Amino acid sequence: MDCLALQITGLILGGIGMIGTFAITAMPQWRVSAFIEGNIVVFENIWEGLWMNCIYQVNIKMQCKFYDTVLALPPILEVSRGLMCFAVMLSVIAFLTAIIGMKCTVCVGDNKQVRSNILLAAGIIFILTGILILIPVSWTASNITGDFYNPAVHAGLKRDLGAALYLGWVSSAFLMIGGAIFCSFYSCADKPRTWRYSSRSCHRPH
Repeated sequence: MDCLALQITGLILGGIGMIGTFAITAMPQWRVSAFIEGNIVVFENIWEGLWMNCIYQVNIKMQCKFYDTVLALPPILEVSRGLMCFAVMLSVIAFLTAIIGMKCTVCVGDNKQVRSNILLAAGIIFILTGILILIPVSWTASNITGDFYNPAVHAGLKRDLGAALYLGWVSSAFLMIGGAIFCSFYSCADKPRTWRYSSRSCHRPH
């Protein structure tokens, strides 16, 4: 594949992951109502996110409320907030860094080694962002699953996996794949002769 096309592919995957990171940080659907014990008619839906919870009742407009105080939040929620905010910041940095190092930009001139170093940095940050997302998403999913199968937890307090968790796993995968693509350009720059022979489209003929 042409180098520019491969870089664009990595940027698109990283961009999708970045947008997903923003979305799951803001979405309230981390923990949702678990309908068990054969309930047929559902009168109330509950969504719980990092910043607010929402209640939807039949024939009543959905009502969302931000959590009153940070001090009363459970540790899992506080840690998840911090990690997701950090992931949002890193995803933006990685995306901008990748744009600077791409072949089609003129920010760093024609120095291929400098470009490869910049793309390597972008790739590492993308992968780190994906790992940061996995921690709160998987931790929350494990906590929900444990409570669901715990007989000591009342049925009304049990929750199910929300859409934000599934989006988090997908976004993490996109970020890490995009990061791996950008990291691959570092070895390309280390061995210019071999790369020139195997993929002439990456280098102009001398």
